[in-house]
Amino acid sequence: MKKILFAASECVPFIKTGGLADVVGSLPKYFDKDSYDVRVVLPKYPAIDKKYKEKMVYLDSFEIGINGQIQYVGIFTCKYDEVTFYFIDSEYYFSGRFNMWVFLPVNMMR
Repeated sequence: MKKILFAASECVPFIKTGGLADVVGSLPKYFDKDSYDVRVVLPKYPAIDKKYKEKMVYLDSFEIGINGQIQYVGIFTCKYDEVTFYFIDSEYYFSGRFNMWVFLPVNMMR
């Protein structure tokens, strides 16, 4: 079985700002499930609707050094339309005053 991982900044139905979300939200479910193991990884933005966040299951967390700072990283997962989704949680980059619609200097490190 071949494995495919889509890494994107947005995906319908979780978070959408443009056409990329439509493609990432629809394409993975059309692969032959007997031949391909297709999964998607996304940022866990605060703007994701609560009904989807409630379906997410915590997998693991760790700390990583970025630009001389230690940052928390959490990994969550959920199934939607028979596709496994992973969500990367970073309190520093994806919560509070930082979000996907604001360009701040911290966004350059993403």
